[in-house]
Amino acid sequence: MSDNPIHEIRRAVVLLSGGLDSATTLAIARAAGFDCYCLSFDYGQRHRAELDASVLVAKALGACEHRVMHLDLGQFGGSALTDSSISVPVDGVQPGIPVTYVPARNTVMLSLALAWSEVLGSRDIFVGVNAVDYSGYPDCRPDYIAAFEMMANLATKAAVEGAWLTIHAPLIDLTKADIIRRGAALGVDYALTVSCYKADSLGRACGVCDSCRLRREGFAAAGVADPTHYAV
Repeated sequence: MSDNPIHEIRRAVVLLSGGLDSATTLAIARAAGFDCYCLSFDYGQRHRAELDASVLVAKALGACEHRVMHLDLGQFGGSALTDSSISVPVDGVQPGIPVTYVPARNTVMLSLALAWSEVLGSRDIFVGVNAVDYSGYPDCRPDYIAAFEMMANLATKAAVEGAWLTIHAPLIDLTKADIIRRGAALGVDYALTVSCYKADSLGRACGVCDSCRLRREGFAAAGVADPTHYAV
């Protein structure tokens, strides 16, 4: 009889946008020993280059499976990311909730990740939300994540039968610089990622939207070379 313990398969669903934060989150989940099942969303976002990036990131970081689910949040609009009549702000990060907030986006995406996790027999969902260097989104706060986890454990067959689910938000209290240092230590190739809200079809970043500003400042503060491809 072998003295080696039987390997326990630990599956996790990881929300993967193709950006810097979600790529780091995937690397953290993998380093923690999870078999990762990545879920991305084509939800009508103007920065569709991130979807191409998600495919590259999932492959580079050893995801077991990667699915892209099609939604159309653009039917509702209400966000500069899904409504072409609303301009993406380029004058710097301002106080308050910006027009790039997509109504209920994280709730919709986490709910679908929850459905897949039940089918996979997974008790773990990873999401790359951040409450420090973020743009003021209400669905990126610790209270929201805790509330969603509580709801999930009230609403699912798996939890009722004893398989309690955990929502992991490993970046929630990190600065962008901390996130970059963590990912760099785990071997994340940030050149594959796209964060820009106005990225062109080649994935080149505008350099002036809120996401670009936070990303650029993060690399500078981390002392890590910024591999971002800028259009200008």
